[in-house]
Amino acid sequence: MVNTLLCIDDEPHILNSLKRLFNDLDLQVLTATSAFQAMEVMQRHLISVILCDNCMHGMTGIEFFQRAKEISPESVRIMLTGHADVKSAIDAINRGEVYRFITKPWDDNELRDVILNAFNRYQVIHSLKRADEATLRSLAQTVELKDHYTRGHCDRVANYAMKIAVALNLPEEMQRYIKYGSWLHDIGKIGVPESILNYCGLLSQDQMEVIKNHCSWGVEVARQAQLPETVIRIILYHHERYDGNGYPVGLKGNEIPLEARIVSVSDIYDALTTDRPYQIKSTHAKASEYLMSFKTKACDPYIVDIFMDLFTEGNDECSLPA
Repeated sequence: MVNTLLCIDDEPHILNSLKRLFNDLDLQVLTATSAFQAMEVMQRHLISVILCDNCMHGMTGIEFFQRAKEISPESVRIMLTGHADVKSAIDAINRGEVYRFITKPWDDNELRDVILNAFNRYQVIHSLKRADEATLRSLAQTVELKDHYTRGHCDRVANYAMKIAVALNLPEEMQRYIKYGSWLHDIGKIGVPESILNYCGLLSQDQMEVIKNHCSWGVEVARQAQLPETVIRIILYHHERYDGNGYPVGLKGNEIPLEARIVSVSDIYDALTTDRPYQIKSTHAKASEYLMSFKTKACDPYIVDIFMDLFTEGNDECSLPA
């Protein structure tokens, strides 16, 4: 697949600067000096990412993005403007479904990172819409490469969650979607910088806010890929807490969908029993103590009990009862 970036600005010197910025990357850069010219380009080319100025003659960037999402709904849209105000940002995001909002003058490194993340996002959406199980799992493993501490995490979470789902005698279709959601629950981390994912020590409040965004970023990708609602709910709600103190919404108790409560327990146990930048892994016995103490706080107590029953006595391997 050829990565194609379309840059739109009514100032030719801006377009020349953008082309120079990206000329060492493995992508095709197309330019247009108006929204109308850009729409003609989009009719002839498959566009992965659109970078558009907001203040242009004839049609604003926000208005253009509304047209662009009808022509090429999978294209990732980024707004570039010298007039950064809250209303423009909200309009761009709500009306044009804009992925990022970049102000002029831009920082070259920041803009390159945003563009590269946008291409990753496009490729994920493009792949998910045509995905089989092998592709879904492969995508999850690709995201894990950004954080070597979580290598194999999606497979282990899926293993635990599937066994809980079987123990609960859930329908086969829901079991399958729980497996997909477990693989993809952290897909939004594709938009989180590796410097934060691999940070050794406690994260700052600002860094934590970036991490927390991975749920909503992941859901944006999943919805564009038209994944089942069960999968979407897992991606969005797997960090909600049973006591209501989780994120991103603050759901409480059974307000949290069952599938998300199942993956949450599985996710927490795996985090406890693997090395992370901020902690050394716990033994099964110690992790079990932590998990039991999380009942009614972070975790659904019933799901925790089901999960702990899956471990055979004296064995720290999770296995279905005979």
